[in-house]
Amino acid sequence: MNGLTHIDEQGAAHMVDVSAKAVTARQATATGRIAMSRNAAKAIADGQVRKGDVLSVARIAGIMAAKRTADLIPLCHPLALSAVTIEFDMDLDSVTVTAIARTSAQTGVEMEAMTAATVALLTIYDMAKAVDKAMVIGGVRLLSKSGGKSGDWRAP
Repeated sequence: MNGLTHIDEQGAAHMVDVSAKAVTARQATATGRIAMSRNAAKAIADGQVRKGDVLSVARIAGIMAAKRTADLIPLCHPLALSAVTIEFDMDLDSVTVTAIARTSAQTGVEMEAMTAATVALLTIYDMAKAVDKAMVIGGVRLLSKSGGKSGDWRAP
């Protein structure tokens, strides 16, 4: 065995067989941040971006992205999500996105949470780029996961 879960003995990529795993309640939380000018942050906070309500659209985009993760990430299992929440924390020069994905399944929802956070950030960029093209997306990472054989995990 080569130790890589998505590579078979011949070195070919494959989807991991999770059929023998127990169905458990699973949750994952991911985050990311988009830095921007104070002018852009103020325009978003005040609802003055010409394309519309940036955070409302970003929330919907993040939820939709979580639901489509298996279509975007090769070898990722399609999951029936029971909940996806997207939260925003506005600062004077940034927006932090936190995405939480939940399911009861045989595999985790880490990729769904990270995809949701990333697409929400990209949507903020797309909607506010007329105000600030120099925005920077970064720090996308998993904060925590629970459920499954490996149990709970929290970022240090």
